[in-house]
Amino acid sequence: MALNSTLAPAIAPASARDTRALAQVWAQLKPDSCPEIYNFHMHTVNSDGQLPPHTLMEQTIDIGLRGLAITDHHTVQGYCTAQAWLDERKHWSNLPQLWTGVEISAQLLETEVHILGYGFEPSDAAIASYLHGHSPQGEAAQAERVIAALHAAGGLVVLAHPERYRLPARDLIPAAAKLGIDGVETYYAYRNVNPWQPTPEQTERVQELADAYGLFNTCGTDTHGMDLRVRV
Repeated sequence: MALNSTLAPAIAPASARDTRALAQVWAQLKPDSCPEIYNFHMHTVNSDGQLPPHTLMEQTIDIGLRGLAITDHHTVQGYCTAQAWLDERKHWSNLPQLWTGVEISAQLLETEVHILGYGFEPSDAAIASYLHGHSPQGEAAQAERVIAALHAAGGLVVLAHPERYRLPARDLIPAAAKLGIDGVETYYAYRNVNPWQPTPEQTERVQELADAYGLFNTCGTDTHGMDLRVRV
C-alpha cells in the first residue's frame, strides 16, 4: 500500500537523526506497509543475523524499500557499514532512507524486554555504553535508563514485539508509556509466516493499547536470515 507521498521522506540518503521525517512515516504506517515499503526491524552479521550489511542494502534496492533501520543488538556497526555503502552510491536514484537503529535488552516490570532505538546520534556519549555488543547489566539495564539514554541521544524509542514476553502487552505497554516510550512494534509476525504478515489477534490488542496511550505503531520483519521479507 503506497503511503501519502507528501509525508514520505525524500528518496535519498538523509541524516541519521531525521526523526521528524521518521515520525511522519510512522504516523502513516498500516499493516501492509511492511515488508515492501518500510521495514524498521532487521539484523545483520554484526549481531545475530545472517546478512552482511552490503547484501542487506542490495536487497532493499531490489525490494524497493523507501526507508529502513538496521536494529542489530547493542551495536551500530551494521548501520555504519550500510550508510557507507549508500554514501558511495549517492549518485544513484531511488535510494532508500536509512535511519540509525539498535535493539537493546532491558528490564521492565522485572521482565526482560527488547527496546528499539531509532534516529539517534550514534556518537552521542549518552548512548555509548549501550553500543558495545553486549547486554547492559544492573541499573543500566532498567528500561527507564535505556529509554532516557536514547532520548538524550536524539532518538525515538519503541517497545519491540510486545506480545512475546513473559508479561502481556496489557501490562508492559502502559508501563513503557509511563517511562516516556514513543511507540510500540504493532505490526509483527508472531507466527513467523511466509509471506510475512502481522498476526491479527496480537496486532489488534497492541494497536488498541498504542492508540490509548498515544504511541506510534511501527512495523518490522525482525529478519535474522537471508531474506528481509521474513523473520528467519
